[in-house]
Amino acid sequence: MRAMSQNPPDLRPDLAPRPRFDTAPRPGQPTIGMVSLGCPKALVDSERILTRLRAEGYAISPDYAGADAVIVNTCGFLDSAKAESLEAIGEALQENGKVIVTGCLGAEPEYITGVHPKVMAVTGPHQYEQVLDAVHVAVPPSPDPFVDLLPAAGIKLTPRHYSYLKISEGCNHKCKFCIIPDMRGRLVSRPAFAIVREAEKLVQSGVKELLVISQDTSAYGVDLKYATERGHRAHITDLARDLGSLGAWVRMHYVYPYPHVRDMIPLMADGLILPYLDIPFQHAHPDVLRRMARPAAAAKTLDEIAAWRDICPDITLRSTFIVGYPGETEAEFQTLLDWLDEAQLDRVGCFQYENVAGARSNLLPDHVPDEVKQDRWNRFMEKAQAISAAKLQAKVGQQMDVIIDEIEDGVATCRTKADAPEIDGNLFIDEGVERLSVGDIVRVTVDEAEDYDLWGTPV
Repeated sequence: MRAMSQNPPDLRPDLAPRPRFDTAPRPGQPTIGMVSLGCPKALVDSERILTRLRAEGYAISPDYAGADAVIVNTCGFLDSAKAESLEAIGEALQENGKVIVTGCLGAEPEYITGVHPKVMAVTGPHQYEQVLDAVHVAVPPSPDPFVDLLPAAGIKLTPRHYSYLKISEGCNHKCKFCIIPDMRGRLVSRPAFAIVREAEKLVQSGVKELLVISQDTSAYGVDLKYATERGHRAHITDLARDLGSLGAWVRMHYVYPYPHVRDMIPLMADGLILPYLDIPFQHAHPDVLRRMARPAAAAKTLDEIAAWRDICPDITLRSTFIVGYPGETEAEFQTLLDWLDEAQLDRVGCFQYENVAGARSNLLPDHVPDEVKQDRWNRFMEKAQAISAAKLQAKVGQQMDVIIDEIEDGVATCRTKADAPEIDGNLFIDEGVERLSVGDIVRVTVDEAEDYDLWGTPV
């Protein structure tokens, strides 16, 4: 049986981990397959859809042949991601035949049906009810209330020991290169008490790491006017404090460097949340940032980074950047390289700019040739790699806690507090593995370092 498509490893620097599926349906149980592409926010949408379907008596299949129908949760962030989504839809049609499309690319139904007219239905992002309706038409439910038991935490597509926690939908920014607000709408924050309750259930079910995600984590609660409800205030600092009290690792993603972010850093210094910030800086030259319609204060950002490190010296900073943005000159790109030298970020990803249908940046003058974009990407990543290698080499001899993600062939693949799943590096253990289990948090001594990964020995 052919396994279903997964995220291609080199398409995006912020892909979700590979989904993991329950493979034991009862006899006669209707079965749905799920192809989940794109970022962790899309993976959470897939989990919500599958949780609803599982509650209605459906089983989940990891392969096409074992599925009565297949849902493809698409990505529409870049044209290359759109192409990958169309390819996945085509593969599902060929291998299974009954295909329901949802996700970000589903906001453009004519684009999908123009290429694949045989899909059964197309729905947009977080349109859960429409997806369920389409599944009911394709494969009627057949629940057995005495057999179909649903875990309290719902269906998870990640390993049991970590989980993504989505705190809001949409975004109020108007970056010229991005169409996500057009697809997912303006910021809509979840009530803080509901987020904390979900987190409590996850921790009670064995989750040891909560990865907080949204389109703009720093803006959480703005639309709710930071209201307090059932004892929990809808402000990111208060939410971080509440989540940190649950005893799990709490990792913050997609944090814009607003001034109030500094209030979270003491929580990291005190060990309440992980000393890790994922911040989309995108560029460093003020003129490029203005053309992107983003805050143009790179020098001020360096001051802010210094202030964060003063409060919490162990903080890990991850970011993504765009090279080859329309109008980017060699001098502007060199400013970015110089800024990176000064900022010394720990984890760095990089996109080469792409036009995306509907993005305002398409209309900007002086688009950069592909070969220049590739050259700048190579130079950027070479510098980022050198910074990463030096920082990891400095960790040799240190002791640190790691969480074990996988054990295979006598090697444990782990992550330190400085590493998020899939997008950052790993620490590998190849001695004393027989005493370890997936999901354990163990103390190790770092023995070796490479450009992005570490090797260690349990203490």
